[in-house]
Amino acid sequence: MNPPLAERMRPVSIDQYIGQTHLVGPKGALRPQLESGLIASMILWGPPGTGKTTLAGLLAKETKREIFHLSAIDSGVAKVREVIQRAKDKSGLFAHANPILFIDEIHRFSKSQQDALLGAVEKGWVTLIGATTEQPSFEVIPALLSRCQVYTLKALKKEELLEILNQAIAQDAALIRKSIKLKEYGLLLQSCGGDARKLLNTFELIVIPSKNNKVVITDAFVRDQLDQLGVRYDKSGDQHYDIASAMIKSIRGSDPNAALYWLSRMLIGGESLSFIGRRLIISAAEDIGLANPTALIMAQSSAQAIQMVGLPEARIILGQCILYLAMSPKSNSAYQAINKAMDLAHSAGPLPVPLHLRNATNDLNKELGYGKGYTYDHDAPNGCAQQNFLPPEIENERLYHPSLNQREQQSFAEFQKMWSGNYPK
Repeated sequence: MNPPLAERMRPVSIDQYIGQTHLVGPKGALRPQLESGLIASMILWGPPGTGKTTLAGLLAKETKREIFHLSAIDSGVAKVREVIQRAKDKSGLFAHANPILFIDEIHRFSKSQQDALLGAVEKGWVTLIGATTEQPSFEVIPALLSRCQVYTLKALKKEELLEILNQAIAQDAALIRKSIKLKEYGLLLQSCGGDARKLLNTFELIVIPSKNNKVVITDAFVRDQLDQLGVRYDKSGDQHYDIASAMIKSIRGSDPNAALYWLSRMLIGGESLSFIGRRLIISAAEDIGLANPTALIMAQSSAQAIQMVGLPEARIILGQCILYLAMSPKSNSAYQAINKAMDLAHSAGPLPVPLHLRNATNDLNKELGYGKGYTYDHDAPNGCAQQNFLPPEIENERLYHPSLNQREQQSFAEFQKMWSGNYPK
């Protein structure tokens, strides 16, 4: 059986690996491990087709380790334990001799399956390499995540995709027989969304069936070959982010009809419920914020509910949440405030905590003035002693400014009363 082009072109050495230079380049984060042969347990997080599986195989090959593969789709707890026992039996006396256990789509592992990995990783029987397209902090249990380094793989750049494609045209026997000329490639690259696997397999799909021995690749040729190109929702390509962006912008623009439409496109396309739920939580905090704080509660509870219920009923919960968010008043004051605070913290540097805010836990601290001058706010007449809580260098900085939303203005007016109108302007 002839494997697909992406499999035939899989690199066999780290020098053939294209992309992810921040990880495997001369100054990449994984270079010291490759050179020493000591590979730490890790999670490789990135979009599909960015080289996670290939990288895991090359790490094993470069460090001369045996590699065991597990797929979350067809591996229960018993299978996990069986593979771990086989790996344990082959473990050497030294860490660099321990086998690598590669788990594809580790985000699909249940808690019990992930729990079954803990002992083997902790004792060093295996070096775990997990691959995931989902945010690890949401999908990997904390105990396992704390034992692994997380490395992010990026969608491949245009230049990297072209290099991979030209390499396939020049080296693959089936493509060489076709005498291919790459005249235009814009639509071809756009259709793959930074996914090298999809690029190569799509290319093979449109070229090999051609009856012509000489094939000229143009945008028109690609468009003719791929039915409904650019219309389908692709949860692993550019449209994954474009349609999610359209949904969020529709909520921000208070258009419930458009927000529902883009949500429906995502659901029909098979988008992950957890991804949609996270986007709604972010939208509630970033775009609605203090204009309607209940929106964040609604988004969070919806994100939890859809995981409990699942499809098709989850669409009802998401529809309700989308409508609520889209019709809520909007404010990005909290979003702007935290950004200003982060910028200030970076620019001002690690300023020391003022002495009156420090805890005097011993006599020496008291002699140094720790806690001196601090007023317990609950003892103040209106519960606010109007003290300065910032370092002197930035004590007059004002980070939060309420939006013009009526509800937020009313809340800020009540807040100002506590400060008797003396809060920094």
